[in-house]
Amino acid sequence: MILSELFPYANAVLYYVVTSLYVLTTIGCIVVVVSENRNPVRSLAWVTVLILLPVIGILIYLFFGRSLKSVIMISRNNRLKLSVQASLDNSDHTTQNLSESSKQIINLVNSIGEPHFLPGNKVDIFTEGEAKFNQLKADLLAAKDYIDFQYYIFSADTIGKEIADILIKKAHEGVKVRVIYDHVGSWSIASSFFKHLRKEGVEAYPFLKVTFPQLANRLNWRNHRKVVVIDGKVGYIGGMNIADRYVTGEKGYRAWRDTHLRVEGNAVKGLQVSFAIDWNFMKRMLLEQPKVDFPTSCADSVGMQIVSSGPTQPLNGMSMVMLRAISLAQKCIYIQTPYFLPEESMMSALQAAALSGVDVRIMIPLYPDSKILKYSSLSYVKECLASDIKVYLYTERMLHAKCVIIDDEFVTTGSTNFDFRSFEHNFECNALIYSKAFCEKMKTIFNADAESGCTEISLEEWVKRPIRQRALESMARLLGPIL
Repeated sequence: MILSELFPYANAVLYYVVTSLYVLTTIGCIVVVVSENRNPVRSLAWVTVLILLPVIGILIYLFFGRSLKSVIMISRNNRLKLSVQASLDNSDHTTQNLSESSKQIINLVNSIGEPHFLPGNKVDIFTEGEAKFNQLKADLLAAKDYIDFQYYIFSADTIGKEIADILIKKAHEGVKVRVIYDHVGSWSIASSFFKHLRKEGVEAYPFLKVTFPQLANRLNWRNHRKVVVIDGKVGYIGGMNIADRYVTGEKGYRAWRDTHLRVEGNAVKGLQVSFAIDWNFMKRMLLEQPKVDFPTSCADSVGMQIVSSGPTQPLNGMSMVMLRAISLAQKCIYIQTPYFLPEESMMSALQAAALSGVDVRIMIPLYPDSKILKYSSLSYVKECLASDIKVYLYTERMLHAKCVIIDDEFVTTGSTNFDFRSFEHNFECNALIYSKAFCEKMKTIFNADAESGCTEISLEEWVKRPIRQRALESMARLLGPIL
């Protein structure tokens, strides 16, 4: 006999039970969304999704709508130990002859994170992968005590294997080698690549490893940082991952254009603390590194701050820094980013700056690595042009650089894209650099890119683009908050 004959009301009971559980789950999700006191527009959007999209709405929320604000990356006691160990303090920057705008940004960072203005740094700029990787390999080979190595993507291609071999060599020599790679970013890399590293003595672990039980609460949170610290003396920060695409290109395209920094000086302490917090979060151990002292001033030295931001922070550091820096601009704002998906407040600040006479220029790639992100970015072009913001499409190759240059003294570059994901969902790390000479160098690079590799868009030309493209832009823009 079938179940329905034994229990004539079984199907009805099952239906009501499942429906009740679904309704209770939906109500629970809505209560969580409302109780988190987010932006009302976004809260209303999530409530609408949960109500109008049965089952699918809950799945979308579980993967993309949850907040990590209550997650603790590191205990207060351990954070204090790291700050003391690295000698991070609110150094007197009034003697650095900085502008009032720079001092305001410095004070902002000091208020939302560990107070640290780090003078006395020598910074080298790399815009091509080959030069960066050649120098990185040389520095890795020179390591004596330890190597802390963190990348969103650590590919098992030619350059990846070359660096892996160096890391193994140093581990065999007794150098402490620690590697953090993002599990989602390096998902396509065979696990045997990292197992081989561990077998040879390299401590290589994924950040927020995604397994089935944690799939929903880990897939959306990505560690996008690219940080290297060697013996506490040399550091790297920027936009380049470990991949051949930055050297030889891929799929018939030329090598990607990116920006990366090599740092010597006190700012290496900031990079060390950023890495140590992530290492602690992975529940390995609190790192204790030997203290390295640097002179506070030298020829061509620059003052820096290192800002690590992420979804676990009550206040998003990089979003606030960007917004404040833009609002303080008096002369110019130059932005290079592979994806331009600004928050509403950021877009309004850029428009207000341009309309008040500030020279605002935005450079994005015409051929990014994602068509959805391409059309989503292009959906903001008309708003920019209508507000006197100059827009440049980089046509020469893939532009992956993430730089913001403001007036004559302020530059920030690192892993943060000018988009929703970087500001809200990713763990990012940026260098803030306060130097007229460095700012001039970065302007020269920006202008060279604009002259040799870009097409400037005019509003008259842009409004004539095909209707199909406009439709794709509008649809892609809807996905902006989760892209």
